[in-house]
Amino acid sequence: MNSTPRDRDDDGRARSARPRDGLGRPLPYGEKGVERQPEGVVRTPDETLVEAQRLLDAGMPFHAHEVLEDAWKSGPEAERGLWRGLAQLAVGLTHAARGNATGGAALLARGAESIGPYVSAMPYGIDVAGLTRWAGALSDELRREGAVVPAADRAPRLRAGR
Repeated sequence: MNSTPRDRDDDGRARSARPRDGLGRPLPYGEKGVERQPEGVVRTPDETLVEAQRLLDAGMPFHAHEVLEDAWKSGPEAERGLWRGLAQLAVGLTHAARGNATGGAALLARGAESIGPYVSAMPYGIDVAGLTRWAGALSDELRREGAVVPAADRAPRLRAGR
């Protein structure tokens, strides 16, 4: 049995207090990590997309995933598949950047499938067709080459023309 106490939040849920790097990997206690995204923040769809894009462009897809996950959990039921799929795309890029080609390809495919039903609506200007193409191309590359992907260089554009 592990005798190390687990970090807990104010509600008693397990929450790691370890610092994390830009790809969300835990660092040893006491090291300087990147600032974590607060959980449970309710943002407008526009605020969510702007913040997630900023984080993706900065090479921090794990942190973008946390922002998108908040929208998935707090948004209307009819949009949950959209936000869940966007979060999965960000996690897929996270795995690809960490060198986990198999996990990255799987999550990119799952994310593309989740956002697919929204392609004709383009909610909030989200480029669903472009994101689906991006995810397919990156997934194919990961399956074929299995290389580590630089997250910032391969970050998708969430909205068309932005």
